[in-house]
Amino acid sequence: MAGQTTLLVVEDDVHLLQGIRDILEIEGYRVLTAGNGVEGLDVLNGLPRPPDLIISDIMMPRMDGYQFFQAVRASERWVDIPFVFLTAKGEKHDVRLGQRLGAEAYVVKPMDPEDLLVIVDARLRRIQQIRERYDDQVSDIKRNIMTILNHEFRTPLTYMVAYSDLLNSDAASLTPDELRTFLRGVNNGADRFRRLVENFISLVELDVSEAAKNFAWRSQTITDIRPICADAFSTCQVMAEDKGVTLVLDVPDHVPAFVGDYEYLRIALAQLVENGIKFSDKPGGRVELRASHDAESVSLIVQDWGRGIAREEFERIWEPFYQIDRSVHEDQGAGSGLAIVRGIIVRLHGGTIAVDSTPGKGSTFTLRLPRGEKPGA
Repeated sequence: MAGQTTLLVVEDDVHLLQGIRDILEIEGYRVLTAGNGVEGLDVLNGLPRPPDLIISDIMMPRMDGYQFFQAVRASERWVDIPFVFLTAKGEKHDVRLGQRLGAEAYVVKPMDPEDLLVIVDARLRRIQQIRERYDDQVSDIKRNIMTILNHEFRTPLTYMVAYSDLLNSDAASLTPDELRTFLRGVNNGADRFRRLVENFISLVELDVSEAAKNFAWRSQTITDIRPICADAFSTCQVMAEDKGVTLVLDVPDHVPAFVGDYEYLRIALAQLVENGIKFSDKPGGRVELRASHDAESVSLIVQDWGRGIAREEFERIWEPFYQIDRSVHEDQGAGSGLAIVRGIIVRLHGGTIAVDSTPGKGSTFTLRLPRGEKPGA
């Protein structure tokens, strides 16, 4: 871990500071020093890149260790630097305060040099593991985005451009049936492109908490779920017709009241219906949307009799951009639909979502929304 690793040591006792520096430099670390928190901030501000770890005393003049720690954590540039407190105080109060602030370790002096080296090495290894994991996640996201841009965005655009070019060049010689075929191709491409854009917008809204703000002022007491279900079906009608899938709506006239956002519920249901259509590989497929209720909740159930999902995939299907065997099945979509559904139902509506599926027999997704009315409505 040593190599080019840089450590900042902040300690007002000059002899102890020199001793710690010597111990660390013998191990190959590059060591920067400061006599108090103010000097420590000056050192940090003068560095081209942050140090890999900070060791700081607590009882220091001008700015103590706790104040220094809070100043470091207040800067976006330094927020992830591992922090080790070094102090002569061993009282539980001081230890707990340091831990509560978020320091990674707490060493009481006089300390054994070997103990200090072990703690420094452990903290550096841990932050390296976290950063490697983060880099892997970023790489996966980039790879998924590139796949989506290369396939999912390009395919509908190709449909739209190709059919539009044919219409522009040969419109006068085309029969009415050919015109309808070409226009349907343009419409299908545009519809698929629209769904992709809407999905990305929904994911971003959920990620930056914009959706929570929308829900706070748009949500209302809902007593009739049928219009929302009908709108969700309407969104997916063209896709269903193209795949030869029948959509069946079975919703009672009256359901108990619950608090919801019309648009977000429509999006969630449309995602599940679209998902059922997509995985209905057998001829004469069917996707049903039903509603029921019990003493505590209203349930919306979307069922298909298609490809099904293996049990070991039940957790991963909710991850953004994940698709089961994307390279094998080449399914349409960005793999963001179920992540959106879970965000809308669980995070915004305070409900639950469950899946029951058997490979080769189909899947059933059940959304449960808590009964109740919006206060002041």
